[in-house]
Amino acid sequence: MIIDQAIVDKTGRILIARKTTLDEFLIDALQKMGIPGVYTREGEEEPEETADNAPPEVKEKIEKLKVADRARVNLSESVKKRVTEGVKYLYSDTASPDLTNTAAKVTGNLLDSIMENDAVALNIDALKVSDEYTFKHSVDVATISMLIAKKSGFSETEIERIGMAGLLHDLGKSKIPNEVLNKAGKLTEEEFGIMKKHSLFGYQILKEKKDIPQDVLLGVLQHHEKINGKGYPMGVSADQLSPYARILAIADIYDALVTERPYKKAFAQQDAIEMIMAMTDELDITFMRSFLAIMILYPVDSVVTLSNGERAKVVKNNPQYPLRPKVVGLKTGVVYDLSDDIKCASLIIE
Repeated sequence: MIIDQAIVDKTGRILIARKTTLDEFLIDALQKMGIPGVYTREGEEEPEETADNAPPEVKEKIEKLKVADRARVNLSESVKKRVTEGVKYLYSDTASPDLTNTAAKVTGNLLDSIMENDAVALNIDALKVSDEYTFKHSVDVATISMLIAKKSGFSETEIERIGMAGLLHDLGKSKIPNEVLNKAGKLTEEEFGIMKKHSLFGYQILKEKKDIPQDVLLGVLQHHEKINGKGYPMGVSADQLSPYARILAIADIYDALVTERPYKKAFAQQDAIEMIMAMTDELDITFMRSFLAIMILYPVDSVVTLSNGERAKVVKNNPQYPLRPKVVGLKTGVVYDLSDDIKCASLIIE
């Protein structure tokens, strides 16, 4: 039996979504709530609502309410190729005298891509430059960090420098034994102790390069530190934590969460953002707000399913609330402003 209604409590919160298949557990729960019966679906499944088969008046409303997304970073295939080759070179020969120059060229390519269309937002899925984790992660962290810095009002020179810190933040992993670095299972306490040294190793490699700026060095050294002093390798607290490190920490954690690794599945972007938002005791709240403002999870024109079972089309994003855009129901034409309408407080995008 598939229920044809959403089950809600007195405050309007969705307890069981429409189109849920009932089992004995749910039936028992419904009876305990004093619900004697529910409407169930009979006959063939209705065709799924899509933007194409929406009623004409709904299509007209969608077009009227639609607000284009902010410009996003777009890496051309030629830029992706140059960036990938540059990052591979950086991590294959950390002793190279050309390391700083190569890092600057790669960062310059990323900066040009951000500035050429005045990009202020990011779709992480469109950023992929390589299947190899280290290279992809370095470019992701660099790009996310540069956008956070831009949103936070940093100068172009500072944006470029923080991009360099993002590219090089994991350089010290080249000194970690492969059996620890690529272990498929959970690290032992001893192995984790070794892994925690990679930011220090990266700092030691880079400080020998006389042309690496000091703030880039600090960003690499401190990118696993936390404002509550519970990070590593030194356990410094907020007053000793550089701005670059505060930004890199957010970008690093987010990209690690949404990337699949041998020892873990990737988190959905929505879940990763909620986890970041819960880390206010560890991460800088000001840069966290800038991070939220650059993320576009549901691009305008994408179709989503709401927790009330309705399919809806995204018509406007709110930079401060990336999980809660404005949408229009494809069947009913109802406008759900998930971030600004109190009546939508119990609704989420499933």
